[in-house]
Amino acid sequence: MTVLVTGAAGFIGYHTCLRLLERGESVLGLDNLNPYYDVALKEMRLSKLAEFPGFRLVRADIADRAAVAEIERANPGIDAIINLAAQAGVRHSLTAPHDYTHSNVEGHLVMLELARRLPVCRHFVYASSSSVYGSNTKLPFSVEDRVDTPISLYAATKRAGELISHSYSHLFRIPTTGLRFFTVYGPWGRPDMAAYLFAKAIVAGEPIRVFNNGDMRRDFTFIDDIVSGVVGVLDNPPPDTGAEPPSRLYNIGNNRSERLMDFIGLVEESLGRKATYIFEPMQPGDVKETAADISAIARDVGFAPTTPISVGVPRFIDWFKQYHGL
Repeated sequence: MTVLVTGAAGFIGYHTCLRLLERGESVLGLDNLNPYYDVALKEMRLSKLAEFPGFRLVRADIADRAAVAEIERANPGIDAIINLAAQAGVRHSLTAPHDYTHSNVEGHLVMLELARRLPVCRHFVYASSSSVYGSNTKLPFSVEDRVDTPISLYAATKRAGELISHSYSHLFRIPTTGLRFFTVYGPWGRPDMAAYLFAKAIVAGEPIRVFNNGDMRRDFTFIDDIVSGVVGVLDNPPPDTGAEPPSRLYNIGNNRSERLMDFIGLVEESLGRKATYIFEPMQPGDVKETAADISAIARDVGFAPTTPISVGVPRFIDWFKQYHGL
């Protein structure tokens, strides 16, 4: 059978496809290669996946109902979906809001409709975000916490995806699991995220922008740990007892909230160069601290992150140097 992975050219999507292929799965990747960031990086990821005979790519938009219907017709073996395609980024949502409702709401709904039509959908796994916790001050963030006060459109669209998925589990008994990712970083990472931005600026001799005057903490999570969680969840769909919808939500984080300045220090150390800083106020839609309570996914799936930032940041920088020929 075949696992459909949307956002296959993306950061988490690429690594998820790679892990599935390495264990012998047949993977159908779906991606529209939108230009939100460097398409050449996406193409390079896809070239690595293309080395596996079990990988096929369809270039299409997840919100394009006709294209998705054609994918369904041409690929009758799909029996699980990992929906990682999304318009990412809190700050970009302030200037391009329609991109977020298009991909994160309409596209998510189109993929759920596909799952509904499949003869068998053993599991529909999808990307949510720690951003749904908004300005919650209780730490660590727990999946039992209220999440009805989003402070960015990005967060609101991710919460909408969770609610729509729950309704489809209730109405059509589709096993769904949403994964609230916490600040993912690592090799092949997105150029708009902290580790990449810091490294690129330091190498170029440019100052790095540090928000809230550096007084921020994040639950930085290495990509290998994230993918272990995604694949572990895929293999453990929620049971349908008939009493409750077969629907779950999990946090996936490193279970440690780190000081932003400590993270930057590791980037500097790994590059062997010092940064210069521009300290700025908190940005709209941003939060001071994130921390993940991962007890639910640890209990149900055995998830246990193993990569501290002291190991993960040097591994990212090793890749960064190689990719940019430094």
